[in-house]
Amino acid sequence: MPIGAPVSDVLHTVENGVSWITLNRPEAMNAVTWDQRERIIALLAEASADPAVRCVVVTATGRGFCAGADLRGAPAAGGRSERGAPPAEGRGSVAGDVARMIRLGAQRFIGAVMDCEKPVIAAVNGTAAGIGAHLAFACDLVLAADSARFIEVFVRRGLVPDGGGAYLLPRLIGPQRAKELMFFGDAVGAAEAKELGLVNRVVPADELAKTARDWAERLAQGPTRALALTKQLVNASLDVDRSTAFAAEATAQEINMTTRDAQEGVASFVERREARYEGR
Repeated sequence: MPIGAPVSDVLHTVENGVSWITLNRPEAMNAVTWDQRERIIALLAEASADPAVRCVVVTATGRGFCAGADLRGAPAAGGRSERGAPPAEGRGSVAGDVARMIRLGAQRFIGAVMDCEKPVIAAVNGTAAGIGAHLAFACDLVLAADSARFIEVFVRRGLVPDGGGAYLLPRLIGPQRAKELMFFGDAVGAAEAKELGLVNRVVPADELAKTARDWAERLAQGPTRALALTKQLVNASLDVDRSTAFAAEATAQEINMTTRDAQEGVASFVERREARYEGR
């Protein structure tokens, strides 16, 4: 990087089929700004559309993963318009502004993670609070450093959880435990988060990046379209009845069988060799 060049609040690289998205405001514990949020949403959309990207990792620099939304940089009470601009001068706040801001902001952010067509891994290096915790929970797999903590901080501010928290947590750990976390707002350490089912694996902090890279590159060698369809089926399964879920499963397999990777998977089995998936 040239001397004096501005440092990006979101670092991004693509290596070995993996899109690495790194929050980079360590001085603010990576509290997410509006600009960062929009950049991450765009990168997730790019990952979905780019056949060369076959997995995504979301992580952060410094001691914090994401300390929530940066309220100091938040718009005034009138919220932002659909394009992110402040309300017209002098208009003031009207009923619906807050709901619109949440819908187009925090909920759109979390939805972008859940709707990404590639597997998304959270590599949680430190505190994940509020929307930062929900960013991690929305990912398909969660790796946590042993120093990581998760905090449903909303109740501490007198707020209702937003950014999909009341949707995600009951599905991950059940309603009673979800209420406990949301009602009290206590910090949950990495080991307890794993025990609850919020985290897939806890590793020493100095092994987090390597473990994330190993998992991501393994996924990047897999049948990418089959993984995308599997993700869609699992995400939808808790909201539909059995007959709908079974119909979706059959349709997904029908679609998947048209892919090169499915044909390669069958051929490799018949020929008794290792499959070589292309992500197509």
